[in-house]
Amino acid sequence: MNRETIIAKFAARTADMKCGDGVPGRGDHDLNPGLAPIVRPRPAAVLVPLVDRPRMTVLLTLRTDHLEHHPGQIAFPGGRIEPEDGPPGPQSARRAALREAEEEIGLDPDRVALIGCLDPYVTRTGFGVLPVVGIVRPPFALVPDPFEVAEVFEVPLDFLLDSANHRRCSRAFDGQQRYFHAMPYGDRFIWGATAGMLVSLYEFLRS
Repeated sequence: MNRETIIAKFAARTADMKCGDGVPGRGDHDLNPGLAPIVRPRPAAVLVPLVDRPRMTVLLTLRTDHLEHHPGQIAFPGGRIEPEDGPPGPQSARRAALREAEEEIGLDPDRVALIGCLDPYVTRTGFGVLPVVGIVRPPFALVPDPFEVAEVFEVPLDFLLDSANHRRCSRAFDGQQRYFHAMPYGDRFIWGATAGMLVSLYEFLRS
């Protein structure tokens, strides 16, 4: 799928629906019947960076092992919506996504063209995440924050949009069996909320 097609799909989506407004939240509860979504999650945002290469890629981070939330997991750059970003909503989510990407990996906001959002995603750790999708224009230099980010890498977009690479896995959490999305890529295991948001991207672009 090329850049022009992706931009056109998001343009059609936002023509009749503001980014993140009135959209039922997806989340970790999707694959776990009986696990109710968190009613008042803490607002957060991530940047879903689609790198504009001849073969488009998705930019991902490997979080360091000592972080309080999702340590050692593969993630999008992002975090909480802070007061400096404005009242929680689509505009503050966009600002937070760009700000966090700059803070975490040194991505220059001027290299990112925001094109829309995916459905909000509620994590089991209590965050209501708005995934903000942007096209990243090479070349760009990255300077990862060593406290938060162990590594930055790219995965081909067509790999992530191929349902043959999608898995549904399970693991025991707090004494209960929980199910989650996963997308193994080589020796990297993309799972949990990140994989769930990538499934949301897949469903939207393939619809």
